[in-house]
Amino acid sequence: MSDKHARMLDYLLRSSVWVTAGELAEYLGVTPRSVRSYVTSVKAAADPLDVIESGPAGYRLNREAYEAFRAGQPKRQPETDTPQSRLYQLVRRLTDSTEGLDVYELAADVFVSDSTVEADLARVRALLPDTGLSLVRHGSLVTLVGSETERRRLLSRMFREESARGFLELAAIQREFASNSLGAFKTDLIAMLDAQGYFVNEYGTNNVLLHVAIAVDRVGKRAVAEADTSPVAGPGLGIALAGLIDTHFGVVLDVADLAYLVLLLQTRVLTPGHDHGTDTISENVARADDLDVVRRIVAQASEEYLVDLADNDFITRLTLHVRNLIDRAEGQDYSRNPLTRSIKTAYPMIYELSVYIASELQRQVQIRINDDEIAYIAMHVGSYLEQQSRTEELVTCIIVCPNYYTMHVQLRQRVERLLSDDLMVVEQITRSDVPWTELRADLVLTTIDPPIPAVGVIVIQPFLTEGDVHRIREAAIRVRRLRRRAQIKDDLLKFFDESLYLHNFSAPNEEAMIRELGGRMVARGLIDPSYVDGAIERERMSSTAFTDHLAVPHAMAMTARQTSIAIAVNDASMPWGDSRVNVVALIAFSAAGRASFQSFFDQFVEVFTERADVQRLIKRSVDFTSFIDELVHLIDK
Repeated sequence: MSDKHARMLDYLLRSSVWVTAGELAEYLGVTPRSVRSYVTSVKAAADPLDVIESGPAGYRLNREAYEAFRAGQPKRQPETDTPQSRLYQLVRRLTDSTEGLDVYELAADVFVSDSTVEADLARVRALLPDTGLSLVRHGSLVTLVGSETERRRLLSRMFREESARGFLELAAIQREFASNSLGAFKTDLIAMLDAQGYFVNEYGTNNVLLHVAIAVDRVGKRAVAEADTSPVAGPGLGIALAGLIDTHFGVVLDVADLAYLVLLLQTRVLTPGHDHGTDTISENVARADDLDVVRRIVAQASEEYLVDLADNDFITRLTLHVRNLIDRAEGQDYSRNPLTRSIKTAYPMIYELSVYIASELQRQVQIRINDDEIAYIAMHVGSYLEQQSRTEELVTCIIVCPNYYTMHVQLRQRVERLLSDDLMVVEQITRSDVPWTELRADLVLTTIDPPIPAVGVIVIQPFLTEGDVHRIREAAIRVRRLRRRAQIKDDLLKFFDESLYLHNFSAPNEEAMIRELGGRMVARGLIDPSYVDGAIERERMSSTAFTDHLAVPHAMAMTARQTSIAIAVNDASMPWGDSRVNVVALIAFSAAGRASFQSFFDQFVEVFTERADVQRLIKRSVDFTSFIDELVHLIDK
């Protein structure tokens, strides 16, 4: 299937409701007729499985049938079926051949014309920049020149790109390299690493398994990889890994291959270590110069975004990750993160803070960092900030339970044990004459009925049931949502102005749109031209399309004279990075408004996460007044 087919299926997979042909067409940047053609092609490929359901409301993915289709797909189409499969097979043949391939013999072998093979060779050359590999031609003989390590990296990259989007599936690796032992090998590998005191990054494990499979496959062809550097870990890790590979695959790898695989483990999977103290890790593993760089960048980020990241354990863990990241970047062999899209959508401010950290790393260490690697930094940052903010976000509650032996004590203990992540008990009333009108908390949990039912008062059983716990959690979620909605409503409406609103304004690309919106802000004296340049520079770092419909370009420096938003709302979508968006909001923040930056940014993006709501907003926002009305409705929903 083509990239458009894959993107269509990915969009349907992420949708829980029916999707119209028009909506899919807008997302893919094609006509509804093309969408219907794509659906027909997918259905034909999956026959007899009905993977896409059609109806008056549009299309919907039959998830069970789709999973069965993916699980039952053949290893690969015949070589000559598609240009992509021919390209893959040609690369495999070139990497396996030490003496080169004859173009005419190759054309006859795969039943295509000489000109088709020449065109495929041109596509191979297009893959080679920055890989260290090159194609050398002598008459009709074509040879791939480069190291074994570079050949393996090319195979790995092509396989990852050809695999399903996101998580690299173990089953796909096993199908490709005809190995049924990878599952058991992975289980034993994780157990071995855990026993040696390492934290294991599951998202990187399958990527390393791909390299193990390639190594085992190519060692049979007597092609040995060169170790890029000596492994940092002690010899125990290499010895243990060699034993596992011999046990599961019956292959003995030499020192160079083992060193290469150990290096991959270190840079993609491992962080020392749950049985080592942070100080020990810092002294024995983290490099002093890396620690200095990370401390400096973290201090800058803390000052710029008004968050407290000055924690030694956090800095040490991030430093170990950064060292692995630098090693990957220097080898141009980045890790794919299956959570990148969801992190950008659900936690845009944490992602933005991570973009700042990544941009400083790029500048100070002279490397390039892509979106997936930024998302890994965001996982570190988000995990730490979540621990910090957990107490601040707790919903306050009062427990009303008249005294009867120790029943009130047991009830409070059970509430605190089961709901400590959601609630903070600020008071307990053990009398039956309750001053209901004087209770001051987000929620009241009571074992006796109040005289008048009220929002936020939940009647529970003296011995807390699962149903009680469920209702309390739902109420706590509602309280937090209302808090956020109230704040965003206050913030949003004071940041918009009719002179900064555009409707159905078309721009050829992201930079043109940013300059148009930014020019209006400059004309009003809200920002200077350097802020527009900063927003374009930030966009080049990582796309600001945080949802399927919304892009939020901005500069990382908070230099605006007044916090404000210039926004374009368009019926037709425009390409933005790898997405298509209908709404573009250029946000300019002033230094005085930094304290509200994080909560505002997250909440603003959250408003645009529900597709049906956004479509209503787009269709009804014919002018500035109707846009504000619809936005308020969306916030209050």
